[in-house]
Amino acid sequence: MGSSVTTVAPPRAGRREWIGLAVLALPTLLLSMDLSVLYLAVPHLSADLRPSGAQLLWIMDIYGFLMAGFLVMMGTLGDRIGRRRLLLTGAAAFGAASALAAFATSPEMLIATRALLGIAGATLAPSTLALLRTMFHDPKQRTAAIGVWTVCFSAGSVLGPLAGGALLAHFWWGSVFLAGIPVMLLLLVLGPVLLPEHRESGAGSVDLASAAMSVVAVLGVIYGMKDIATHGLGLPSLLTIVGGVAVGALFVRRQRRLTDPLLDLGLFTSPRFGSALGIMGLAVLVMSGTLFFVAQYLQLVRGLSPLRAGLWMVPMALGVVVGAVTTAQLIRRIRPPFVMGAGLLVSCGAFVALSQMETDSPVGLFAAGVFCMSFGVAPVMILGLELAVGSAPPERAGAASSVAETVQEFALGLGIAAVGSIGTAVYRSDVDGALPAGVPADAARAAEDTIGGAVHAAGELSGATGDALLAVTRAAFTHGLQTAATLCAVLAAVGALVTVTVLRNARPAEHPAEEEAEALGGTS
Repeated sequence: MGSSVTTVAPPRAGRREWIGLAVLALPTLLLSMDLSVLYLAVPHLSADLRPSGAQLLWIMDIYGFLMAGFLVMMGTLGDRIGRRRLLLTGAAAFGAASALAAFATSPEMLIATRALLGIAGATLAPSTLALLRTMFHDPKQRTAAIGVWTVCFSAGSVLGPLAGGALLAHFWWGSVFLAGIPVMLLLLVLGPVLLPEHRESGAGSVDLASAAMSVVAVLGVIYGMKDIATHGLGLPSLLTIVGGVAVGALFVRRQRRLTDPLLDLGLFTSPRFGSALGIMGLAVLVMSGTLFFVAQYLQLVRGLSPLRAGLWMVPMALGVVVGAVTTAQLIRRIRPPFVMGAGLLVSCGAFVALSQMETDSPVGLFAAGVFCMSFGVAPVMILGLELAVGSAPPERAGAASSVAETVQEFALGLGIAAVGSIGTAVYRSDVDGALPAGVPADAARAAEDTIGGAVHAAGELSGATGDALLAVTRAAFTHGLQTAATLCAVLAAVGALVTVTVLRNARPAEHPAEEEAEALGGTS
């Protein structure tokens, strides 16, 4: 007589939990908006604060760098001191830093306040995702909740420039930071009422050496990858990456020896956890690798204004929304790995379409390709997060969430660096030796470096020479986009095959042991 396993249905979330989800969704949206909200404000703050080129780069990048660097530490800290407590502390810090950034009087002050925003953001991001694990025990409801979280996080980066443009039309550049203050005040008022507290019982103090090592390792690798994407492959960027990897290896070695580690490496003993994160990272990589070219194509190849380019990128956000809704419907009848695999195939088709774009192709066709790409990536990100976070014990949800978000940051940086570098190499190869006669040496060097430099140089040349320079460089950049999209199509197709092979038996479960019990007991 075969054995059987009886499972008790997990409790379903009620009105309080769903209202709590809405409260968590707002700071999630704001976190990703702050990654891109300054894009349109750069000319205004440059005229006011007069930062140097290096200072401007730090103003733009330090927020994302520090948020990525502190994720692992903050996720584990939330498990130990309480996720709601850390979330509310981070909200207060984020609101205060936003006010300081809005009224910054020097480049140094703005860099410092953006750094504080990044650290505060690192407390908010894993806390919101981990609290969803605590609030939503039913797998289907949790998948829907993570879908909302993913939509907000993904859409924020697209809506950032639009929100920034709307504010800059009526206010000064600092107003782009003030929008976060009401959101954080709302979180501080409603959070204690609607959000549950959860902490790991019996946890010790945070190992400061491990915390420092995790920050240095993540920052080193991500900074090196972004430097490659910006300036090309060079010895400084390689040394930074190698140094980050070396510190990361020492971090892992230290965690194995500690009785109370900062990061529980036992999370990775679950095949579902590591596989889901890897596939989710692949989806983020191919999307970010292509999106590296999207804004530049719309503005520098098609000649659209930043605001119009931002409007044409809205379909990308809509694709995530539609993909999230579709995912919630499909998993009622189809196992998550097959939904994820189908999403990657849809993205593969979108990348193939983008690989056929020319300098004069309809912009609407380009927007349709971006929509389909994000529509296909959405189920991979949502279900990858659900399978990874759901496979961790409830008391380690903060650590699992921080690891998942760190993987996303790594994949984002790797996609921009690797795929972006390949596309940039194609651009430089096409431009080399193809520039029209009459282009001065300094303008030629600028054009051979980036298409942004080419557009600027063309504006300072005579009509015919400038037009010829634009034609050459725009065709070269489009060729780079085509190459990048082709590579991403191949990676997406391989990812789809790996997904349905490696994760074919995975499904959302309150406890990963349920899947093992089904396999042993023969239940269906």
